[in-house]
Parts: sequence; C-alpha cells; structure tokens
Amino acid sequence: MAQQQRRPFRPVRQEEPYRINERIRVPQVRMVGENVPQGIFDIQQALKMAEEQNLDLVEISPNAVPPVCKVIDYSKFKYEQKKKQKEIKANAQKVVIKEIRFSPTTDDHDYDFKLKHALNFLKEGAKVKAYVQFSGREIVFKDQGYKLLERFAKALEEVGKVELEPKLEGKRMSMILTPKALKK
Repeated sequence: MAQQQRRPFRPVRQEEPYRINERIRVPQVRMVGENVPQGIFDIQQALKMAEEQNLDLVEISPNAVPPVCKVIDYSKFKYEQKKKQKEIKANAQKVVIKEIRFSPTTDDHDYDFKLKHALNFLKEGAKVKAYVQFSGREIVFKDQGYKLLERFAKALEEVGKVELEPKLEGKRMSMILTPKALKK
C-alpha cells in the first residue's frame, strides 16, 4: 500500500475587515474625517491626499453609494476598533440562572426557606428557575405543582416577574422569574 502524501501546512491568513489604499476598487469615494475636504472624489485623488499626509485611505462603509472612506493611520484605527470591541464585551451582562427545586409535597418551612433564597437571587440580578420535580405516581398531582409555582410567583411579585409561565416537561414543571428593574 502506498502512503498518502500529506499536503504542507499553510496558516490561514485572516482577512482584514477594512479595505485600505490600493485594495479599494471603486472609481469614486466619499471622503470624511479631519484634515481632508468633505465630498466625493476619484479614487486616485483620494489616495494622493492620503499619501501627502503619510496616512492610509480606509474604506469605512463599503455598502454606501459611493463607499465612505477616511484618511487615518490604519494601525491606530485597528487598535481603537479592538478597544471598542473589548469595552462592549466587558459591559455585556452575563445572565445567571439559579435553580430552585420543589416536590409536590414540599413542606411550608422548606418552601419559606427556598423563597428567601429566591428573593436574594432576584435582588442580586440573577434569573430564578423554579421547578417541581414529580417522581413515580406524583405526576397525578400536576395541579398541586402548578399551585405551588403560582404561589411562589405571587410571593416574589414585588422583586421579580414571570418570564416563562409554569409548563410541564416530562416529569418536571418549571417556570422562570426575572428580576424587575431596580429603582435608582
């Protein structure tokens, strides 16, 4: 049996998100930014303006007619774009879901204890997934589970609102509560 020849490894080049200088292949562009006259220019004129200032011509909005270009230092522009992306990512909220489990025969003391935990979770800004787990023949008492979850939602009315109504999935009836917007 002949061995199969492996092709050489070629690293994947990441394509630049913006076209710059000679990579811009349109006859006319709209110029915006500081140190340049605003308006529509031929691509050669625009490249010449950028070259005179020792900067790059960067296509900001390629889908516009004509495409919008800016005369800027491309490496500085890329750095600022990365910085913006990082900032957006840092400000994005991560949704935390805490689960609270009941059974259809949950006692009052256990219920109160779990209610107190759910109250704290909602105040911290986390979502709460409350569910009733039916085992064996308990599935006959679906209405008990439903009443329990309704009572739970009513008790947490001032700090949270129901995002997902109680719903039976297999042997588990669940609902999701989200925190209400905190008053500042």
